Amino acid sequence: MVNILLADDHTIIRTGLKLFITSHIPRSVIDEAWDGSSAFKKIKEKDYQLIILDVNMPDTDTFDLVNNILALKSEANILMFSMNAEEVYAKKYLQLGVKGYLSKASPEAEIKKALDDVIIGNTYISLALSRALTEDALGKKAFNPFDDLSPREFEIVLHLIRGESSAEICRALNLQASTVGTFKARIFEKLSCSNIIDISEMAKVHNVIPAV
Repeated sequence: MVNILLADDHTIIRTGLKLFITSHIPRSVIDEAWDGSSAFKKIKEKDYQLIILDVNMPDTDTFDLVNNILALKSEANILMFSMNAEEVYAKKYLQLGVKGYLSKASPEAEIKKALDDVIIGNTYISLALSRALTEDALGKKAFNPFDDLSPREFEIVLHLIRGESSAEICRALNLQASTVGTFKARIFEKLSCSNIIDISEMAKVHNVIPAV
């Protein structure tokens, strides 16, 4: 049997994807989670050959969740599943160690390929992302300042554009105030911004605003 964990806060998404996976991988046993806490609890209790995580779940910082999963089980096969812009988000999650990033708008054939690749521990990269990475390497892609941010810096940017204070970010990420201050200073410098409003406007331009 193939143990799979599917974490998404929308019941209709879990139901549909569960039916799709079951038809594609008949011997699969699929557990469900609806946020980071429920997902991590199941991962601590059971080994999964595939973990599918929605990027946006309530009360969940998926960057931290991914880090915690891989700290607990370094060989975990994680596939991110999201409507967020692939060219912006995928590279950040791949840097953390996930095996793939799949758009919820992907056709059936692409979903099957992602499942097949990640479940055996291979890295899944869509054709669109592969082209974007090639353009990056050849210097042909339009400059995106958010690409210069580390995964942790990008994570903090997402909290900032949601309007969270430094104190709230400290609590959410379990960081010291001085550490968050240092990260914010680096972010402002790398993005050449002087305030959060500027960062939010830049995020809109570069398609960084998370999908609902």
